[in-house]
Amino acid sequence: MSFDPDHGHLRRASLEVLRAEAQDERGTIVLERLHAGEDPWAFMEEIPTVDELVVWLLRAELIRADGGRKPTADRDYRMLRQIALAYPDLTTTVWSMIGRLTERRSA
Repeated sequence: MSFDPDHGHLRRASLEVLRAEAQDERGTIVLERLHAGEDPWAFMEEIPTVDELVVWLLRAELIRADGGRKPTADRDYRMLRQIALAYPDLTTTVWSMIGRLTERRSA
């Protein structure tokens, strides 16, 4: 999902394509950590899921489309909701991430 800067329209990429890209990225992260000698039992729970990576990638595109400005908490929430609306299969992941972000901000 990204914005067409000339027309302001949302362009959607296939969720399957986004998931494949995220799976490749996740695999790279795992390989780098394994090559660094880390134990997979110690780090696998720290690595985002494929769907979480997709959401972070889409969020980064929205931030870039907004001129790269760091989003406020309210803007971040709206961006994540926008992702959930554009990609309904990511809704559960988005709400889980919103919950964790809200917990971190209130701590």
